[in-house]
Amino acid sequence: MARIFISAAHGGIEGGKKDPGAIAGGTTEAQEMILLRDLIVRELRSRNIEVLAVPDDLSAAQTISWINSRAQNKDIALEISCDAASAPSVRGASVFYIATNQQRKQHAETLLMALLRRVQQLPNRGVKPDTETGFGSLQFCRQTAIAALSLQVGFLTNPDDRNLLQTRRRDFAIGIAEGLAAWNQTVQSPQTNPNEPAYTNINININGQNNSEQGVLINGNAYIPIDLVDRLRVDISKSPNIGRITYRKIVYIKAVELRDFHVSVNWDAASRTVKLRSISIICPGQIEKIMSNGNTTEVQLQLFLKSNNEAAITQFSDLPKLYREEGAIEGVNHDIAFCQMCLETGFLRFGVDIKPQQNNFAGLGAVGGGAEGASFPSARIGVRAHIQHLKAYANLEPLVQEEVDPRFRFVTRGVAPSIYQLSGRWSADLDYGVKIVAILRRLYESANLL
Repeated sequence: MARIFISAAHGGIEGGKKDPGAIAGGTTEAQEMILLRDLIVRELRSRNIEVLAVPDDLSAAQTISWINSRAQNKDIALEISCDAASAPSVRGASVFYIATNQQRKQHAETLLMALLRRVQQLPNRGVKPDTETGFGSLQFCRQTAIAALSLQVGFLTNPDDRNLLQTRRRDFAIGIAEGLAAWNQTVQSPQTNPNEPAYTNINININGQNNSEQGVLINGNAYIPIDLVDRLRVDISKSPNIGRITYRKIVYIKAVELRDFHVSVNWDAASRTVKLRSISIICPGQIEKIMSNGNTTEVQLQLFLKSNNEAAITQFSDLPKLYREEGAIEGVNHDIAFCQMCLETGFLRFGVDIKPQQNNFAGLGAVGGGAEGASFPSARIGVRAHIQHLKAYANLEPLVQEEVDPRFRFVTRGVAPSIYQLSGRWSADLDYGVKIVAILRRLYESANLL
């Protein structure tokens, strides 16, 4: 049987200093995950399964390099985490897998169900593609050379999750070990030649045209010959992190990583075809421009919001319409504003700082710096204030409508025409713009615009 690699998230050196991860309740994510990891290792070894624990002093990038330098065909890898949530009430376990990989999705379900069988009090947040994370992808899932999953065992910032983890740590470990053992068993298959694995051939479709050259399926991920990348007008020469493998004298790259180059990647299971599309109505160079035209319809916005929060439309049924109308009036891209709203409110779940009745969809502060933020008399006025605040950052033009944004006059006009330039300004989070773009790409993919 092949080996299992386990990494406890955080604890290594990031940015020149120790990375503790989330901090809450007198403990840190790094401390809790290392304790849990050690128990999982013990459980697996008691089952005569070979397991390798990633050293705790490695950064995220070094962790992946450490695994890749030791990994063999059919090995698997798991990262465990217990992050901070947007609100203390958020709790539960979930597993993230590389997007479009249906095989990995099944492995994620196996792992999650094993954990929940042992710890039934832990809410089930489901298995999710890594495109649904804040950054739109997970390095651990994508850059690890072997099959890899990322397990979020709960949220350290939630007292119930934290207490459950600390009082039933061994049950967590047993459940995860059982899931890993089951996953490990499913990926094993006889090898006629261990030095030359026989990968399954797959078809390739580029911009609607079937290609005569075939790709290969490796650990459930579609790989295409690197020569085909030129036909997509993509330059990956300066991207060393793109996964490359050599198989039968041909260099292949992992197709899903082309998404970072504005290429749509989809998988048709029936015909075993990876579908790549670089031709879209969205101009890649304009996707982050705040002052631009939106591309989605009201229905597409509604469907996207509902797919991420079933109850969202019930309370704010007109919100997609309001963002389209208010954005058009001021020349602000309603897609960007809408996705920023999704980030700020957790897809209208809100949190402790902002209440739904405040109609504050962008975390706007009050003039006096009130801890609870600004309040608006209606959803339309709240959306209007959001649009006006974006316009204040994005250009120097005067407002079309009467000013309702309480902090409009405090913004240095035109300082941030791009979403990315809102990072560290609108929010102290230096990855704020990256997170908005990640949601924006998900919106466009759901609407078949990318």
